[in-house]
Amino acid sequence: MAAGKRKAGRQQDLWVATSELVRSPGHPFYEQLNRLLAEAGFDPFVEELCSKFYAGNVGRPGLAPGVYVRMLLVGYFEGIGSERGITWRCADSLALRGFLGLTLSESPPDHTTVSRTRRLIDLETHVEIFSFVLKLLAERGLANGKTVGVDATTLEANAAMKRLVRRDTGESYDDFLTELAKASGIETPKREDLARIDRKRPKKGSNDDWHNPNDPDAQITKMKDGRTHLSHKMEHGVDMDSGAVMAVTIQPGAAGDTTTIHETMMATVESVASLRRAPGLKMEGALAEWVMDKGYHSNEVVVAIESVGMRSYISEPKRGLRKWRGDDDAKHAVYGNRRRVKGVRGRRLMRRRGELLERPFAHCLETGGMRRVHLRGRENIEKRMQLHVAAFNLGLLMRTLFGKGTPRGLQECAASASSLRTFLGRHFQDLIRLLANIPSQFFETSPSRVAA
Repeated sequence: MAAGKRKAGRQQDLWVATSELVRSPGHPFYEQLNRLLAEAGFDPFVEELCSKFYAGNVGRPGLAPGVYVRMLLVGYFEGIGSERGITWRCADSLALRGFLGLTLSESPPDHTTVSRTRRLIDLETHVEIFSFVLKLLAERGLANGKTVGVDATTLEANAAMKRLVRRDTGESYDDFLTELAKASGIETPKREDLARIDRKRPKKGSNDDWHNPNDPDAQITKMKDGRTHLSHKMEHGVDMDSGAVMAVTIQPGAAGDTTTIHETMMATVESVASLRRAPGLKMEGALAEWVMDKGYHSNEVVVAIESVGMRSYISEPKRGLRKWRGDDDAKHAVYGNRRRVKGVRGRRLMRRRGELLERPFAHCLETGGMRRVHLRGRENIEKRMQLHVAAFNLGLLMRTLFGKGTPRGLQECAASASSLRTFLGRHFQDLIRLLANIPSQFFETSPSRVAA
């Protein structure tokens, strides 16, 4: 056999027969997902839904809505946060080109086309696509919507603290500190002088005074790890029976949980109501219970839930002795919530809350690559997050139907099977000798054992 060496400067062929082109065998996960979407009529639904955003025969050919949605689904399954990374990955992989329905002669869309398509299609359409995926889960009993848990986390914005400017004058942070130093008597302030003045100044990171012009919706927030960043807030409602996300919203980063909960609850109620209005879909029971952590506990939230005939299971922080001052409605609602949380069902729901509400955050933000967003503007981020979380719900459905919810999980399963085959191949003779030395009485079953 001749020595295997790479030929340098090899001339490319001028003509290549289509039968000689390299073809991908496809990825089993994406093939199953494409088959699932085709059976549900996903592409006709999305094309009819997005037809109002496309011109008839004017301009350059647009990106098909089904391809656009699939590319953002790839972002979740492959753990890619940026649209540039998604388009590069789709162009590089023959399996993903097959998932998008592209032939070898078709070039995948670039990131500018994906970005323009996202901006043209409104937020309500993205929410309807999310509801379509949620209906697929409800048809298989994975989205009951009777007991819903709510939780929130922070998303690091695509904006830097160094680019903050004042809302009233528009001057930068360094210029503002320089003016303060000169007013205090320092003619030529140095960097350490500015740091000393800034350190002693109270309320220096107020969102009422400062904002980033590149992303005005981002707010100065203290993250969970103690750092201060410009951020947004992601809040979702999760079905406490299956773990499916029923609704997701993007809120101001520094807003409190008790102020953002109402919008998320309304989105969840509308999502559950749309499922119950869907033809041919029978769901038992109605939305009746809300599960939250102690950050959501307030008199207004508990009273609002009880006023519409629902039950709350909200952990109560330690506040000492309460003085109600004649507010009987709040007193009755808070004591009822406290009694339910301490009950058997309340303790069971609190244990499941830690599992089911944190899992979507881990999958969508950590392994899904969206802890730091690459978009600017709350509406843009929410559009992307609606489809990102829809991909999480599809992963839950794929895990139920086929055993694996992500392509990487399927690869790990194949790697484990390969390792098992390798182990058995290496130690097959040892296993035969071990079985030969076991007494035959060990394999016999006594009548008493059979009767037992």
